[in-house]
Amino acid sequence: MGMGDGSRPGTGDGGAFRALPDEAPLEMATQSLSEPPLTHGRPRVPVTEPALMALRRLAVIGSATLLTIYGAYAMNRVLNSVGYSVLGVVVLVLFVLLFQWIALAFTSAVGGFVSLLRHGGLGLGIACDGELPALSTRTALLMPTYNESPGRVMAGLRAMYDSMAATGRLDSFDFFILSDTTNPDVWVEEEAAFLALRAATGGDGRIFYRRRPLNTERKAGNIAEWVRRFGGAYAQMVTLDADSLMAGGTVVRIVAAMERNPGVGLIQTLPEIVNGTTLFARMQQFAGRVYGPLIAHGIAWWHGSEGNYWGHNAVIRTRAFAEQAGLPHLPGRKPFGGHILSHDFVEAALMRRGGWAIHMVPGLPGSYEESPPSLTDIAIRDRRWCQGNLQHAKVVGTRGLNWVSRLHMLMGIGSYVTSPLWLLFLLAGILISLQSRFEKPEYFGDTKSLYPNWPHVDPEQAKYVFIGTMGILLAPKLLAYVALLFDPATRRGCGGAVRAALSVLVETLIGGLVAPVAMLIQTSGVLSILLGRDSGWNAQRRDDGGVPFMDTVRAYWIYMLFGLVLGACAWSVSIPLFLWMTPVLLGLVFAIPLAAATSSRDAGQALLRAGLLLIPEETSPPDILRRAAAANAARPEAEGGEAIHLLLADPGLMAAHRAMLPPPRRPGDPINPDLLVGLLKLSESPDPDSAVKRLRRTEKAAVLGSADGLERLDALRGGERRG
Repeated sequence: MGMGDGSRPGTGDGGAFRALPDEAPLEMATQSLSEPPLTHGRPRVPVTEPALMALRRLAVIGSATLLTIYGAYAMNRVLNSVGYSVLGVVVLVLFVLLFQWIALAFTSAVGGFVSLLRHGGLGLGIACDGELPALSTRTALLMPTYNESPGRVMAGLRAMYDSMAATGRLDSFDFFILSDTTNPDVWVEEEAAFLALRAATGGDGRIFYRRRPLNTERKAGNIAEWVRRFGGAYAQMVTLDADSLMAGGTVVRIVAAMERNPGVGLIQTLPEIVNGTTLFARMQQFAGRVYGPLIAHGIAWWHGSEGNYWGHNAVIRTRAFAEQAGLPHLPGRKPFGGHILSHDFVEAALMRRGGWAIHMVPGLPGSYEESPPSLTDIAIRDRRWCQGNLQHAKVVGTRGLNWVSRLHMLMGIGSYVTSPLWLLFLLAGILISLQSRFEKPEYFGDTKSLYPNWPHVDPEQAKYVFIGTMGILLAPKLLAYVALLFDPATRRGCGGAVRAALSVLVETLIGGLVAPVAMLIQTSGVLSILLGRDSGWNAQRRDDGGVPFMDTVRAYWIYMLFGLVLGACAWSVSIPLFLWMTPVLLGLVFAIPLAAATSSRDAGQALLRAGLLLIPEETSPPDILRRAAAANAARPEAEGGEAIHLLLADPGLMAAHRAMLPPPRRPGDPINPDLLVGLLKLSESPDPDSAVKRLRRTEKAAVLGSADGLERLDALRGGERRG
């Protein structure tokens, strides 16, 4: 069957190169944001005990509220102890908005600490060990890919296939590679890697490949198109990313939990970051491995059946997704209108609105992902996430949503809005200090008084507020370290108590220097979105290839300049203000060497040799990671190549490519102008080498997706041979 337009089967020979199973359509209902949710069948009841969950939510949110009120009181004493000023009120409001954010993170982390010590984070009858449960339904593992390295994608899929086979439950699973690749060279390489994977595993009837030439609605549209074509054959689908790895036993356990709990629509695992080699990636994976469980256990502890979805490494009930998670287009123009980029939050909210429970099980191991290798790479991804999260401002008021689902979206928005708020807070702080220096204080004013009116800013009280704020900000890291001490396996895997403590210190110090740069990157992202600039859709770099130093200079000189100007302003106001702002200024002034050092593989490996930033998955890799490493090591050294040359040099690949073409254009279908131009260029080319040089990428993709184009290429090859 074809990889064509995503709406009907292809015309291939249906023999050895058959890429897809028979279609099993499932209607995908598009939801309205203003109308009541669609409901089918019996009402579904959440699994979590409502009274217990209400107490937990009261404890977390109530405690955060009380902390924020006290913080506001203390900050008001700092700024407005003898009267209010405009700047004082502005700084106070900004402080409250920022403080409530870290207060909620702190109280949620306390809940996570309790859950970790009690070995929670599971539920739904899931066990971490013991005999694997039997399965009675079929599940599809979906691997969407977009211009990724085919060798890396297939190596990960091979590891998961072999891990699933080792469980003895392979017959319950099929694997789908859902390509949205636009680069024709990568497309043909994907086909070759797919055929090699099927040959190596013997998975002809179990591993399938489909490419969409039109990337309608990006990843969300990719998954939705699969549901419409094949979802009816599978009770569940496990969604993955191109860098995802999930152990076979982990997948079996969460699928079995779906079978046991018919009211559950989605179960989200906690993906651990692995395979980092640069300093930045190793910091990310250490933080994710040590602090991540505390955070995830915390939110699972009080979210209950109103959990969230992170877009991958989760199992979803196919019927629930089709019934409730069809995404509407937002009104208005991009970047706020159109297709919803951060679709996962919205899909979870819509399923919960329809009565399906959404659970997170952070206590279940065996779920992994990778981190971008540098601050530059994560900034590119973050810009897209920023736009998607800000779009949620149009979704948060959707009729019928659970209040916790609305809170998920507000927190997602807040994760980006806090950066410009933090910048405004710093600038307003400088203005207050400037005002204190140049505005002559009126100690007694116009009224008779025995006591003077001292200057507005109370430095002694400010010191205590600063210490308290930093304590609440850093407390989750301390709690995570204490929890690590109570977990012997994790403690040993992180190098022991002392090395783990040093690693926390290293990550905190370097992370603190990076934070001001990340603040400005996110602030610029928010501003560009407000100015109407769309993020587009770029492939993510996943290897550890270094960034040329001059590219780093061009990307980060503006942050260095901003730091120098900010430092000069602070110094001109007062030396104490300059010293107070030193942590922020250091990160900005040294933005260029900091970005270069953190993207360095040598720096990351140096800390690895020193036993710092270690995680258990490095010191004692689990089976699925060993399988993936072996599959990656077995990849051909010379990967890649030009698509036309690959096809013409390999008759078997050409035959498979032909068999997976979309059906020919029907009368009335639009004509692809790139195909017309491409065919014209082929007719004017004397040989394949000349054709390769003349065709633009979109023209080459159109030619390779057309039977007429392949015939022209064959003719060129024949002419070359005769010549």
